[in-house]
Amino acid sequence: MPSRSIGFRVLTDTRVALPAQRRLAVLADHRVFAALLALAAVLRVVTMLGYRPVTLYWYDSFTYLDTAVHPAPSATFHPIGYPLLLRALLPFHSVELVAAVQHALGLGTGLLLYAVLRRRSAPGWVAASAAAPLLFDASFLRLEHGVLSDTQFIFLVVAGLAVLMWSPALSVRAAAGAGLLFAAAALTRTIALPLLLLVVLALAVRRVGWRRLAALVLAGTLPLAGYAAWYAQHHGRFAISGADGVALWARTMTFADCARIQPPPDLARLCPNGTKVDAASEYVWAPGASLNLLPGDRFTHNDLARSFAIDAILAQPLDYLGHVVRDTAIAFSWTPIPHPDRTTPAFGFRSGHWELPDQPLIDKVKREYDPDIRGLSSVSPYADFLIAYQYAAYLRGPFLGVILLLGAVATVRRPRVALLPWAVAMGLLIGPVAVLDFDHRYVLPVIPVACLAAGLAHPRCGIRSQM
Repeated sequence: MPSRSIGFRVLTDTRVALPAQRRLAVLADHRVFAALLALAAVLRVVTMLGYRPVTLYWYDSFTYLDTAVHPAPSATFHPIGYPLLLRALLPFHSVELVAAVQHALGLGTGLLLYAVLRRRSAPGWVAASAAAPLLFDASFLRLEHGVLSDTQFIFLVVAGLAVLMWSPALSVRAAAGAGLLFAAAALTRTIALPLLLLVVLALAVRRVGWRRLAALVLAGTLPLAGYAAWYAQHHGRFAISGADGVALWARTMTFADCARIQPPPDLARLCPNGTKVDAASEYVWAPGASLNLLPGDRFTHNDLARSFAIDAILAQPLDYLGHVVRDTAIAFSWTPIPHPDRTTPAFGFRSGHWELPDQPLIDKVKREYDPDIRGLSSVSPYADFLIAYQYAAYLRGPFLGVILLLGAVATVRRPRVALLPWAVAMGLLIGPVAVLDFDHRYVLPVIPVACLAAGLAHPRCGIRSQM
């Protein structure tokens, strides 16, 4: 009897110890990424200490903050998604808290990338490497520290892909959840609208079944339809944006030849008039551009601008494609090329103090959102470290090309897994250029999605989950 008791006690102790050993083994398996995530968090704390309070941009930031206080569908470039996040943080009246939340979203996005790749059997070093550009590139630190919609947009796109890719057998519930996330992304930045179509096509290629496709489409379109109806109440037109036509018109100003287009008289007023700027997007704001010489606000002519742009593209399709290819290629240059010239594509951490821009909404936003809004100041020694750090921590264009190439290899080898993120990455790269213009800021959302696709090129990655 005593021996039996001892044996039972040893067996019991072993059974208790095994789960603890498994937990320790799991933690050890992720220790490299945990260390990287901790370092990335420290970098974000340094960013918040080095630049106070946050970066505020002339047009975008103050419009977002004003819409957060007075929610309404915008007739310009900014849908309601990001202002809703700002409104959720309104009770704290702190733009610094906004930056802190965005830095947390950046870390969360990196964690999602790592988790999905480990779920798809990627080795720890592959999954950690895929998350590293997002976690450590200085451009993301700067992006998260500004009142801009991009960080939220990146998180929503990656979260939508994570839901779709988490399990080999896609469920109806997961498809619906992903649809909601992509709808939220489209209501944050309208470039996600074609992404929803890309996702549907990629899943159709995988033959996931009509119920799952229907759930994705329904969950993705209902919020957009609701917003469009709200937009119609304010602006008299069922739409998501009131600037899509203006953007596409600006895109065509780099090549449009009205002798070939032969537009009718009402559209001929939008022909190029000799005004020259250094990038297509600058035509939106150029005072001498033909659209801006029409009576009223430029966005009141959105439908007219769209009609002209479509006629121009149909009359000159090769010219249009050539300009899209030429501008997209800027993303792969070794030395960042300013486009337009007034932008700072990289290495934007500097020392100094920058006053708030001359913007009519500033006093209103200070009164209603955060009384402590002020010009940006660098703070030593934190800013000094970031200024030096940014030159090493920048993903050069050719490396982005390699990452996209690895994603293409993964797509050929295992299309059921890799086609979806790679297609979304290419859509994010080409889409903004096709509908408006190239901007280095618009390339940043490409990087984490492209890294997700590239990580799937490893031979161990496949359909079976081993996380």
